[in-house]
Amino acid sequence: MAENRLSGLPKMDLLLARGELAGCALPYSLVRRAARQALEEARQVLLADPEARAPGAGHLAGRALELAQAMARPGLRRVVNATGVPLHTNLGRAPLSPRAAEAALQAAGYCNLEYDLDRGTRGSRTGRVEDLLRTLTGAEEAFVVNNNAAAVLLMLSVLTPGLGVAISRGELVEIGGAFRVPDIMARSGARLVEVGTTNKTRLGDYAAALDTGAAQALLKVHPSNFKVVGFTQAAALAELGVLARERQVPLLCDLGSGALAAGPFPGEPAVEEAVHWADVVCFSGDKLLGGPQAGILLGRGAAVRRLKRDPLARALRLDKLSLAALEATLMDWRDGVLPPAAAMLGAEGEHLRKMAEVLAARLAPLCPGGRACQAVESPGEAGGGSMPGVSLPGWAVALTPAEELERFFRGWETPVIGRIHRGRLLLDVRTLLPGDGDIIAAALAQWKGETP
Repeated sequence: MAENRLSGLPKMDLLLARGELAGCALPYSLVRRAARQALEEARQVLLADPEARAPGAGHLAGRALELAQAMARPGLRRVVNATGVPLHTNLGRAPLSPRAAEAALQAAGYCNLEYDLDRGTRGSRTGRVEDLLRTLTGAEEAFVVNNNAAAVLLMLSVLTPGLGVAISRGELVEIGGAFRVPDIMARSGARLVEVGTTNKTRLGDYAAALDTGAAQALLKVHPSNFKVVGFTQAAALAELGVLARERQVPLLCDLGSGALAAGPFPGEPAVEEAVHWADVVCFSGDKLLGGPQAGILLGRGAAVRRLKRDPLARALRLDKLSLAALEATLMDWRDGVLPPAAAMLGAEGEHLRKMAEVLAARLAPLCPGGRACQAVESPGEAGGGSMPGVSLPGWAVALTPAEELERFFRGWETPVIGRIHRGRLLLDVRTLLPGDGDIIAAALAQWKGETP
C-alpha cells in the first residue's frame, strides 16, 4: 500500500535536524521550504510507482540542500555567451563596458541623479547624456526613454496625433514580442497611410500621399530584423528629407539599431546622417551603441523639446542605473573606445582563428577519452535585429559529445551557452569576454572527472 511506503519518509523536523541542513549557512525559511519540496517530490514518486521505495533521510537531505542552493541563487545570472551572437536578445544583448558597469555600480547608492553639485540646486536628470549625444551626432537636441519601442510611441503620440502618416508597406514590420508598427501607430493616435508595395516604394508614392491630403507626415522605419532582396526599391532617407522640407511636413525615422558612423557596422544607416534629414530619429541603446536598454531620441530642437514636455515622457523615463551606464557608454564612444559589442562585431577572422586555436589547445587535455577538440570556422551574425543578412566570419571550438556537454555547461555554476551544429557543440570565441576561457576550462575539467 502507498500509505505504508509513505510512512517510511522522515518527518520534517528530523530531516531539518540533519547536519547537512542544520549546519548550512542558508536562511532557515529557505531550507525549510526546500525540505518540504524534497519530501513532496518523494511522495509523488511513491504514489505514482508501486515499486518505488522511500528514499533515505541522507538522500532527502542532500536533495533539499540542492534545492535550497538553487532557490538562493538570483534568477538573473551571469552566463558565458559562446554563441557567437554579440547582441543575443535572450542573453541580454550588449554587454556593458567596464566603464559602464562601474558607473552603474556607483549609481546604485545615492547619486546626484537630479541634483546640480555646482549650484546646489535641483538639476537635469538626463542633461549629461543629452550633451554627449549632441556632441557625438550633431543633433540639435536629444532625449532618452526606457527603450526604443517607448521612443517610437512617444514620438508618434506627441508629434502626429490625428495626422495621416505615410509609411512604405515594406516597412510595416513586427519587431520582437508583437511590437507591430501599425498597432503602435494606432495607439499613438496617428492615422496609418500605406504607400508603395512590399518590395517597391518610390519617392513619388510618398509625394502622392501628401498631394492628395491623405498624409501630413512621413515615417521611415528600418526593417531591423529582416531584409527584402531581389526586385526591390526604397526611397532613401535623404530623398524623404528633401521632400519633407519642400512640403513642410515632419519626417520621423525609427532607425532600430542605431549605428554610429565610428563603428564597424556594414550596411547599417548611420545615426549622424539620419539626424541631418529627419525631424526626429530614434534607436535602441542596447544594440549597436553597445549600452544598456534605452530609447534614444535625436533631432530638431523644437520637436524634441515637445517630447520632453509631454506627460508621457515621465512614464517612459530611464532609471538611474541605465542612465549611468548609458552616459559611460557614450563617453567610451567620445574617447574612441569601442564598447564590447561593437568590438566583437568588428573582430577580424584571423584574430578569431588564433583565439579559437589557443582555446582549443587549452581545452584538449580536458576532453576525456581522446574526444575531438578543434578550432573550426563558424560564421555568425550580429543578433538583436541588427545588420540583417550580414554574415560575420567567425571561429569556434568544436566539442563532442554535443548534447551531454551542452546540458552540463548550461547547468554549470556560471552557465556556458554554446550551440549545437552537425553533432558538435560549438563554443564561438567572438563573444567571449575576459575570463570566460577560465570558466569554460573549469567546467570541462569537472565534466571530465564525472564522465567515464
